[in-house]
Amino acid sequence: MKIRIAGITPESVVDGPGIRLVFFMQGCVHDCPGCHNPATHDLTGGREIDVAELIDQLQEAKLIRGITLSGGEPFLQAEALLPLVQAAKERGLTVTAYSGYRFEELQAKTAAAALLQYIDLLIDGRFIQEQRDLKLAFRGSANQRLVDVMKSLQQGQTVAWQEANAW
Repeated sequence: MKIRIAGITPESVVDGPGIRLVFFMQGCVHDCPGCHNPATHDLTGGREIDVAELIDQLQEAKLIRGITLSGGEPFLQAEALLPLVQAAKERGLTVTAYSGYRFEELQAKTAAAALLQYIDLLIDGRFIQEQRDLKLAFRGSANQRLVDVMKSLQQGQTVAWQEANAW
């Protein structure tokens, strides 16, 4: 299965907790003014790559704590991302994802809901330039939430991620 990506960062410490292998998806429909990744918006930009090649990169990444799906909007390619997140979980890695959609919106979409089953931390909500705050962990604007997806799915309500209780 092919997926459209904008790029890959082998080791990042700003896209979620710990050292992370970050996959930047290509294509976004939110068009948030002030977005720091506008080059990822074009739905036909970037390049196509076989998901198996991304899974192979998990083997090479020895120091990472997990992977991060960033963008672009990762959930536009939710079905194609399933094998990647499943492979990450099989290797004991955590999965963080960014989305301009809110957690509740993602739950209403079949493919996105399936992908959420493998995500530990979701940074959700559109970037709002007027709420930009560079002091926030892992997010750009104050309206964006850090959602503990596993607890949220278990409890049937959105649960804020607490790093002290985290993996």
